[in-house]
Amino acid sequence: MFTGIIEITGTIKAINQVGGDVQLVIYAPDMDFGDVQLGDSIASNGICLTVVSIGNQTYAVDVSRETLSKSTLHQWRVGDTINLEKAMLPTTRFGGHIVAGHVDGVGVVQHIAKDARSIYIEIKIPAELMRYTADKGSITVDGISLTTNAIKPEQNLVCLNIIPHTAERTNIARHWSVGALVNIEVDLVARYLERLLLGQKDAKSATNITEETLAKAGFYL
Repeated sequence: MFTGIIEITGTIKAINQVGGDVQLVIYAPDMDFGDVQLGDSIASNGICLTVVSIGNQTYAVDVSRETLSKSTLHQWRVGDTINLEKAMLPTTRFGGHIVAGHVDGVGVVQHIAKDARSIYIEIKIPAELMRYTADKGSITVDGISLTTNAIKPEQNLVCLNIIPHTAERTNIARHWSVGALVNIEVDLVARYLERLLLGQKDAKSATNITEETLAKAGFYL
């Protein structure tokens, strides 16, 4: 599990084709490797990847075809900067929100503008993910825990304000531009709440959860 608070950024050093899928070598000179072991999980632009080897300020991860098809990873190139977060410890300060590192879909940056010292950004996400968003709710974008300022359901847009600290500590300033693809993970609590309310019914087939659904589940007196 992760919190969505980016610790450092790394650089893609190599992309190797291995047996039909991919192995990445990531250069992370600012990472503390003292507690990194084989088999550890590190979120890379929001994707939970397993460390399979460790080198001099580098580590390698294997990437399955499933991950390649469901995330932006298939577009990564040598030299790209990515956001990194090691898996949280029981003693870790919980500064973001619960992040699994499982990408739900790919979003597209639609609009970027200055908003005083912040950066205002609108991202279009897959329509089926909009029901998991809410005003002032949590969403993970390229591994970053962010708060939605507003949502525009009719356009499948989430609206975000990025403070200077976040922009400087992540790859936002270097890689996010209009048309850029970003990894999206919705709020884990919202996803499991939907499954709880719908029971055995396929959650993906539901268009919404109504007040009647909530009442039947005991959320209203």
